[in-house]
Amino acid sequence: MTMQTPHKRPTIDLTVVIPSKNEGANLNLLLPALQTALGGLPIHSEILVVDAASADGTPDIVASHGARYLREKGRGYGHAILTGAQAAHGNYIITMDADLSHPTRFIQDLWAARDQGDLVIASRYVAGGDADQPFFRLLLSKVLNAFFRFGLSLTVLDLTSGFRLYNRRVFDGLEIRFTSFVFLVELLLKIMRRGGHVAEVPFHYEPREEGQSNARIIHFGIDYCRLFYQMWRIRNACSFPDYDWRACESRIPLQRWWHRQRIHHLLRFAGTTRPMVDVGCGSSQILTQYPEGAIALDLNGEKLRFVLRCGHPLIQGDGTQLPLGDESVATIVCSQVLEHIPEDGAALLDELHRVLKPGGRLVLGTPDYGRWQWRLIERAYNWIVPNPYTREHITQYRFDSLKAALELRGIDPVDHAWIAGAELIVACVKREAD
Repeated sequence: MTMQTPHKRPTIDLTVVIPSKNEGANLNLLLPALQTALGGLPIHSEILVVDAASADGTPDIVASHGARYLREKGRGYGHAILTGAQAAHGNYIITMDADLSHPTRFIQDLWAARDQGDLVIASRYVAGGDADQPFFRLLLSKVLNAFFRFGLSLTVLDLTSGFRLYNRRVFDGLEIRFTSFVFLVELLLKIMRRGGHVAEVPFHYEPREEGQSNARIIHFGIDYCRLFYQMWRIRNACSFPDYDWRACESRIPLQRWWHRQRIHHLLRFAGTTRPMVDVGCGSSQILTQYPEGAIALDLNGEKLRFVLRCGHPLIQGDGTQLPLGDESVATIVCSQVLEHIPEDGAALLDELHRVLKPGGRLVLGTPDYGRWQWRLIERAYNWIVPNPYTREHITQYRFDSLKAALELRGIDPVDHAWIAGAELIVACVKREAD
């Protein structure tokens, strides 16, 4: 299912979306309590019940409490949430179950945390959270969360909580494959895939009051296995917004060491002279170690959204057409970019020369295809990593060919280093005008 971007922006602060199927008795209790909770907030809000053909008088119950009713024509919990989000008028959307397991008193906590992330989860498993659930269901939930958290390198503790607050924009143009309860994990990862941030606030899960759960454990188990396989490939692709960031903390010792060595050499050669720009910054943790005011520039807007946390000025731009003035930058760092530019990287090198001040410092990083170490590593990397960067290496530099290309443009290499004899880091200085 693909969400369409609305032509008009929402005019209400908050919409509470409640998927429902034969939950009339619980809705009679939930809707008044929810109205009271919303009434305690200084906002304009609405309640939207998305109903899956209930046979218990749900439409009349919803109308009697002054809430909006929407008949769900598709099937599945996820489909109901997406239908509700499409019809919502609010700038923010809270989703909650109709069975009273999500106490309305936590609405205020979710609303207060709305600026902490694009998605805020009411979590059973963060400090201060709790869950009154049967032992087997609680154990199954914790095992499932631990499996996905470890397997996909996630820090979120409660991936399967349906009590959530979303910024409305996360649904615009969203493509979702699963429409069962598995949808909750898929949606979280799709938000992260766009560079979005996820936060958690504690809440106390309470058992349902009336009716029976619509969960089907065996069916969900199959869906979760399918989802994990698909999301593992997406999550571990180099294009994922936090890929470079996570690599510095990787569970694979060689990968962790490699990325930390790269940062060490880049910082050692760059110094602290400003104005400083990192061209093609990606999501590397090097951004946390640059001097204040250093500019992060990248073509990938999703990675820039992720590195907002670092506090540096951000520019979305193409390295072959830098949105910077002539001779305006004292220090440029450009790592793992040259090899992705066609025509021997000429356009990028010309642009770097144009914006760099005379006497300014340029630090470049690129694989050295003149060395057997890199050629061996590249073969192994292509085999292990899904959708690796190396498949996009258009230009294959050697140290001597890169040195010649730089000197031709009036940029002189003054120092260099290799990582494992394979990745080349070069420090250069632009010649002063005659």
